[in-house]
Amino acid sequence: MKKGLLLSVVASGFIFAGGNIAPVQPVQPTVAPAACDFWGQIGARYEFIKDSKKANKWGKQDNTWKAAVVMGVEKDLGYGFGIGAELAGFTDLGLKKIATNNKNGADLSQIYLTYKAGNTAIKIGRQALPKSLSPWAWSDTTLGVKNMTFEGVVVVNTDIKDTVLAGAWLAKAHPFGKTSVNINGVNNKGLFALAAQNKSIANTTLTGTLYYVTEAKILSAWASAVTKAGSADLGLQVAYAKAKGSKATTAAAAYVGTNISGLNAKLTLAYIKGGATSLNMGGTGGFWGFTYYAFGGDKLENGSKQTIARLDLGYKIAGYGKLYGGVAYNKVKDSATDKMLAGIVGYKFKVANVNAHIQYRYVKKDMVDGTSVKHNRVRVEGIYKF
Repeated sequence: MKKGLLLSVVASGFIFAGGNIAPVQPVQPTVAPAACDFWGQIGARYEFIKDSKKANKWGKQDNTWKAAVVMGVEKDLGYGFGIGAELAGFTDLGLKKIATNNKNGADLSQIYLTYKAGNTAIKIGRQALPKSLSPWAWSDTTLGVKNMTFEGVVVVNTDIKDTVLAGAWLAKAHPFGKTSVNINGVNNKGLFALAAQNKSIANTTLTGTLYYVTEAKILSAWASAVTKAGSADLGLQVAYAKAKGSKATTAAAAYVGTNISGLNAKLTLAYIKGGATSLNMGGTGGFWGFTYYAFGGDKLENGSKQTIARLDLGYKIAGYGKLYGGVAYNKVKDSATDKMLAGIVGYKFKVANVNAHIQYRYVKKDMVDGTSVKHNRVRVEGIYKF
């Protein structure tokens, strides 16, 4: 998949990949795209689901099938200007109805104008936001199809050595296959964001992001520091979100990890004190303590508390892909849930230019009333990128 996007610099930082958080190298926005750059992918996924609430059997009514295609283009118009668009779609091919949040149909997920002058890049229109510099409002994907994009203006500057500065005004959120909705209600003054990322300290990345939603009067702040000390990877993150006149949501997470001879391990500890405001607006969660394979969103019941311990393991088999696994424990104090336990194991490999993936997930939720709910899921998918 080619990537000539002017603002792909903000894809640096950390992304979730098969239950493992892995660093990726930044792409500088001062590098202009090719005269015409195409990208895309075709993917298919089948999930076997067994849910104790419905007492269904493997291979029965809750299983889901989905296929997806993504095609995008960015063209250099000259004089620093460029345009881009991305079209995506899901289908069940008539075999099995897919999940309601990824319905059959096509969507113009991105359409934007770009401009670059010196070390400053501007992107206007419907666009994806990466998690690295936008952990509160960012674009997650399903089979490469973006579940949420945003309409507005993003500006990125790299004039300061080893530093990326970003500013954004977002007027609307665009869920896949749905009409864009105003972030700020009828007044539509939108969401304002400022972010900075600095790498001037050796082996260390410092990131800070500030958001303000005008009509709802929501203020959200994030900060993280990640570093490498010998064979150890270390990280610390704090987050805060508060609407005027309501109780704040606060969170902190830390991890320690290592990679020895292809074996990587990461232990993450996190704590969230729930208020009236979520730490998440689009995406599956920018908070490190969030266990996307386990527990659902990072919006807690007002006044609740959540403690998470998570261990992720991975092993690269030279020429044969990667095995990974993880386990997470979540202690929740609210009116419904008592604690949750989750596990994941998977294998990612490449065959005939197709990125294949087999994964098993398990979640057990213990409720305050003494009952429990179990979820089992086996996922098989293949993605071809071009």
